[in-house]
This record gives sequence, C-alpha cells and structure tokens, in this order.
Amino acid sequence: MSLISHQKKALLVLEDGSVFEGGAFAGEGETLGEVVFNTGMTGYQEVITDPSYKGQIVVMTYPLVGNYGINDEDRESAGIYLEGFIVKEYQPHPSNWRMKMSLKDFLEQHGKIGMEGIDTRALTRRLRIAGAMKGIISTENQDVGTLLEKVRAYPGLVGRDLVREVSCKAAYRWEKGRVVQGLPARKTSRKPRVAVLDCGVKYNILRLLEKNGCEVLVLPASSSADAIFALKPDGVLFSNGPGDPAALPYIVETARAVLGKVPVFGICLGHQIIGQAIGGYTQKLKFGHHGINQPVKNMGTGRVEITSQNHGFVVVPVSVEKQAKNTYYNLNDRTSEGMEMPRAFSVQYHPEAAPGPHDTEHLFSRFVEMMKREKEEEP
Repeated sequence: MSLISHQKKALLVLEDGSVFEGGAFAGEGETLGEVVFNTGMTGYQEVITDPSYKGQIVVMTYPLVGNYGINDEDRESAGIYLEGFIVKEYQPHPSNWRMKMSLKDFLEQHGKIGMEGIDTRALTRRLRIAGAMKGIISTENQDVGTLLEKVRAYPGLVGRDLVREVSCKAAYRWEKGRVVQGLPARKTSRKPRVAVLDCGVKYNILRLLEKNGCEVLVLPASSSADAIFALKPDGVLFSNGPGDPAALPYIVETARAVLGKVPVFGICLGHQIIGQAIGGYTQKLKFGHHGINQPVKNMGTGRVEITSQNHGFVVVPVSVEKQAKNTYYNLNDRTSEGMEMPRAFSVQYHPEAAPGPHDTEHLFSRFVEMMKREKEEEP
C-alpha cells in the first residue's frame, strides 16, 4: 500500500459541503468537475482515456487500482479527458507483460490529478443518495470554505457543449488500427464506407468497424450533412461523447439531414442526438450509469445482455414513441437503452465495450449487413 503520509495532502470538496481527505498519488494543483462513480472492477486505462468523461471527476468503486500499469494497446483515445481520478488505494508497483508505464506516470504526463486514501464506499454512497455532484480536488488550498465557493461557482455539465473540446480538429481515416491523417481523394475500395461523426469517439468503435470489413473515415463533430455526403458514405455513425446532448443543436441538425438517406448507427451520445433529431428530448439521470455490468433487455428477443455504459443523460421514451420503436431498456431503472426506425438504429450503452463484456458486439455486424443490403438493392 502506498503511504499517504509521504504524499501531498489532497482534499475533495463536494457542492453539498462534504469533505474527503486523502493524498495525491499523481499530479498536483486544483481541478473541478462533476463527481461520478464507475463500478468496473478492471479497465481503468480505458476509463481514463474515454473522451466521454470530459468534465467529470471519476471515482472507482473497486478498491485497488493501478496493478497492471498502462499499455499501448488499450487506449481509447490519444489523451486523457477526465478532470480527476479517485481511488481507494493506488498500487505503486504494477506488473504486466504489456506495461509501458505506471498509472501515476500516465496521469502526470497528461497533467491530471490522481487521489487516493479516501473512503470510496462512503463517497459512492453519498453520490447514490444525493446524485452526481460538482466537486473540486485540491493539493494547493486546504481552506474548505474557499474550495466550496469555487465548487458552487462551477457551471457543471448541464447546458455545456463539451463535444467541441474532444472532437478531432481535422478529418482522418482509421487504417490498420491507427489514425492516418487526411481522407482518400476518391473511393477505390469495395468495402462499405462509414463516415463517423466524432463527438468523442472511442478507438474500439473504429477498431470494430474495421474488423467488420469497413472503410472508416472520421469527421469533426461540426461537419455538415453536405460534408458527410460529399464522401459518398454507405453509412454514418454518430459516436459517443461528453456533456449535455441538449447543448448540441448543430449536431442534431446534421443528424436530421442524414436520417433516411443512408443507414445510420448511433452510440451513447449518438443515440441521444438521433433521439432529438426525430423530435424527442433528453433528461439528466440522478447519478448516471458508469460501469461494465449494466443489464439491458432486448425487447425483440427477450434476452438479457450485460453491457458497458457511461452516460449521465437519457432519451425520454415517450418523446420518441411515435417516431421510433424502443428496442432495449435498462433492467435496473427501466430507462431507454435503444431504438430503431427505418434505415437507422441506436443504443444508449457501449456495444464496443472496452472495457466490458462483448454481449452486444453483434450490432456492428448488423450495421454492416444493413449497408450491404442497401447496396444490393440499388438500381
């Protein structure tokens, strides 16, 4: 166990006045964000590199984190987008044959604070009872009153467009498991071409599209429908991403223009964008779904599938019931987890996992089959 006494003292202060004292095992300074908990027992590298966590401080409920370090293969983006990382106990001596660096070094490389030594069970219980709350981690200031003022002045996530902060700045293609800058001048492959609107896309979505035989082109979230159609895609995927879906009217407008023209697949934030594009609306959950053990029921087959999830907002089912068919619901709280309509379907959970079970990976092959079927039906 790392020794808190040898570390910089760190305070976590929540907007309700709760105070948790621990140590900083990585980084220093101050950071603000919405504090949420993740129930995954593994996969911390995928969690901290998921762009959907932009604006949030993540608490891991599993008590021991850092055991296997950081490797080059399991990154879900090029950076770290969460605002802070909290664990019960950090393991300072990781061991794994793929390891390239420690979790501490990785966090510090990206200027992030890692905090340990607090009662994460008590913190998680607090968040479950009161809901996700704004919070601040500080190694610089130990005055609770001053920190509380900063927390309460922080705007939070509602109404904020965080997608612009995580989306790619220029279009690129995904080839052989890596980013290749620039787009092809013309289509030469017979593979289904997928245009991915990057709202904070995880790499494993791109990996699975390529694994299923697709040519993958990734565009900034601000791309217009005309820019998408100029690439002559066989299908369009609206990706996961952070923040409030109601703050993204420009992406909703793009989705509205794309729907019905080519096959469309939406994941997480992409699901919420499509829901709004067909006339629905979203609402914020009390403490969100963040973990790799969320059960959903497939309303078509009756099967229960275990899914990876990371979202704090949901589509309100009654708002889309006349435009789309509900396909999945969450067995824990009955919230909407999927819908479909002609030439399009979307899910609230993460079928690409990373981390998590592979129960719903079949949705990628379904998307590919939809694109192939449409090409076969072309005159």
